[in-house]
Amino acid sequence: MKNIITLSFILISVSLSYGQETYKAADRVFEKMQYLDAAKMYESKLGKGDYSKELLQKAGDAHYFNTNMAKANKWYDILISDYLNEVDAEYIFRYAHTLQGIGENNSAKKWMKIFAKRAKQNDKRIVDHSESDVVLENVLSIKPQFRLQNLSINTKNSDFGPMYYKNKLVYSSALDSSYYHERIYNWNNQPYLSFYLGRINAVETDVKFIEEFSETINTKYHEATLAFSPDNQKVYFTRNNYIDELGRDDDGVNHLKLYSAELSVDTLSKKNRKEWRNIKELPFNSENYSVGHPTVSKDGKKLYFVSDMPGTIGATDIFVVDILNDDEYSTPKNLGPKVNTSGREMFPFITDNSLYFASDGHIGLGGLDVFESALTSNTFQKPTNLGAPLNSQLDDFSFIIKEEENIGFVCSNREGGKGDDDIYSFERFQAITPVKVEDCQQFVKGYVSNSKTGERIPDATVTLYNEKDVKLSQTQSRINGDYAFNFDLGCSKKHYIKVEKNGYNPNEKIFVTSSISSETIVPLDIETIDELIVEDNGLLKIKIGIIYFDLDKFFIRDDSANELNKIVVLMAKYPKMVINIESHTDSRSKDEYNLELSNNRAQATKNYIISKGISANRINNAQGFGETQLINKCSNGVSCTEAQHQLNRRSEFIILKI
Repeated sequence: MKNIITLSFILISVSLSYGQETYKAADRVFEKMQYLDAAKMYESKLGKGDYSKELLQKAGDAHYFNTNMAKANKWYDILISDYLNEVDAEYIFRYAHTLQGIGENNSAKKWMKIFAKRAKQNDKRIVDHSESDVVLENVLSIKPQFRLQNLSINTKNSDFGPMYYKNKLVYSSALDSSYYHERIYNWNNQPYLSFYLGRINAVETDVKFIEEFSETINTKYHEATLAFSPDNQKVYFTRNNYIDELGRDDDGVNHLKLYSAELSVDTLSKKNRKEWRNIKELPFNSENYSVGHPTVSKDGKKLYFVSDMPGTIGATDIFVVDILNDDEYSTPKNLGPKVNTSGREMFPFITDNSLYFASDGHIGLGGLDVFESALTSNTFQKPTNLGAPLNSQLDDFSFIIKEEENIGFVCSNREGGKGDDDIYSFERFQAITPVKVEDCQQFVKGYVSNSKTGERIPDATVTLYNEKDVKLSQTQSRINGDYAFNFDLGCSKKHYIKVEKNGYNPNEKIFVTSSISSETIVPLDIETIDELIVEDNGLLKIKIGIIYFDLDKFFIRDDSANELNKIVVLMAKYPKMVINIESHTDSRSKDEYNLELSNNRAQATKNYIISKGISANRINNAQGFGETQLINKCSNGVSCTEAQHQLNRRSEFIILKI
């Protein structure tokens, strides 16, 4: 889930120490929860060939905490491959979680078992997942109970947290500047969240935007998720720790808090319009942990919420307090291990019959799933997963329902939405018509490779279509080029797969599944848009002959000019192409001298290309690295042949954009 209402809750997961001097600037950005920017900074270092354990962890975490499971999986995959025996068990868990998030459930189960062997024996996740094979099969076999529809109010940004208010709907949104002035939040480069009011249509399948919910409640920071008293005269809502100014703990972290407000007549208004007044902070808030996501029982006597306060079992738990007189509340009580896990329990919604909530700790289809815990004799029963299509491989949460009518709303960042998190209306079917399941099942997997070299291609976009050109699913090829779809195609059915990647010509392949239950293997090949373009360690580069310089010189020789002219022709052919120039030396001579010499050679190369008519703004950077990035063992004092030293004297032309 990419919405930022999880911002303070997720901090407790960032407990593994980071400390290398090299990454301090990126770490500071990460610690501010500006995960998109941090990811770019870490990945720029990975692009330079630094595949250290610490950097792979950081790059994976930056995407994991922004709930981009595909990109997190990319870096965790390399981390686990290269450092399996060195990484903390937590990273095996996160890797398994990302595999589940991209639909690779069989691999996820394998790695969860490895996690169970490596984790501390008191880690509750070992117990939670000990029967995961059986539980997951049960979840996958749940017959569909829901019909979903995307709402008109959804935007390209995050829209979630719906709650009934009289005959309307209040929800949280990061509306863009076409509605209000836009302030960007660096977690995900979206505007801050506020509450808005929507009109529900007659059949309760769609909602239209009306207006801002409350000028007194909405601030310049985040407001998201709220609940009302039974008479709608009191509201409980989640907000950044903010009244007049942001509050922070000793580490400078701004946590979430719960506030209440009362509906009263605005005597300053000529129309005597009612407005929310008397905004109060709830007494169990703290500067040192977060409290949020409220829901109120139908009798108005209990308030349920989410927190990472002391006494929490996992990352975040659901708690309850009794609502007493005069804004007094009982001591918060944890709902216990039947509901709460070592993962995240969030977004509760209480009815007379059940507690609905989102969790990534109970076994699900990936990310957050929606669960129902029946309330029997004031005791919550073992939660049950509500299954697909309500739940998906990504995040599904903020479920509310009118149980007597079997209709409601839920949120998801699944494929096919309008933006980040979207709100969906749903209809639930109590009497379910049995779904005919074919005895014959077919799944497709394969790999992506370079059609000329045979090299496996990672990060290619692989899209599955049926014969009617309907898009069924999409995934990314992994670091070894493999891809797989966790999607039953049926037997003897015609489909096609399209593969795309920046710098490559797209390709399609038609196939027909077998007539018996099995896996269909579909290899995919693509070629770069030009023979001079190659892929090296995940980077697109222009491959030309060696750029020679005279000893200790940096002017462009005639033989080097002939090679550089190939780049000029290529960039003229692709006018949107932008490159970086990197120049390297061998280890002979002093380090400082080599750095200066390589810088001069990089600049001379840049100037030559510009002199041939290529715009200067198409060369993003020209930099020398001296002997800091040797590609073999030939460092200072090591005896090497001239041919070995020559390998280090190189110029590289990295394609940033085509």
